[in-house]
Amino acid sequence: MRVLVFGNSGSGKTTYARTLAQSHALAHLDLDSIVWEPHQIAVQRPADTVISLLRDFRSGHAAWVIEGCYGELVEAAALDCTELVFLNPGLETCLANNRRRPWEPLKYSSLAQQNAMLDTLQAWVAAYYTRSGHWSYEAHRRIFDTHAGSKVEHTVLPVIP
Repeated sequence: MRVLVFGNSGSGKTTYARTLAQSHALAHLDLDSIVWEPHQIAVQRPADTVISLLRDFRSGHAAWVIEGCYGELVEAAALDCTELVFLNPGLETCLANNRRRPWEPLKYSSLAQQNAMLDTLQAWVAAYYTRSGHWSYEAHRRIFDTHAGSKVEHTVLPVIP
């Protein structure tokens, strides 16, 4: 089983992926953990480093769940996923989920620091349906629609298998 979960920030990707990983003993990769420099806010790693880390994870695990919003990485991982899962519950759900998000210590040194970034995150999430590029709804829709393998789109928060 190699499941690739993608969608907007706040769509439920991490919750879905963590639960799936625990239920099926899958290795779990949150793409945020390879895209961003550790212990720094909004500092991206070099693209070749990110691709290398993704390749190493995929080749190092027979069964996995990968989750994230990065269209170019979703496309790369989709080449060998057994199921593509697009979480697309709508803008209001994503914004509400972000407001309820627990502290993410791997991304922020404190809850206060995370909360200080909430308005920036919410603005970025709100632009999902209108922006272009790899991290947009437009790119996600194209990835999902053109994927020839097994796939499912959830427009409401799913019950996790």
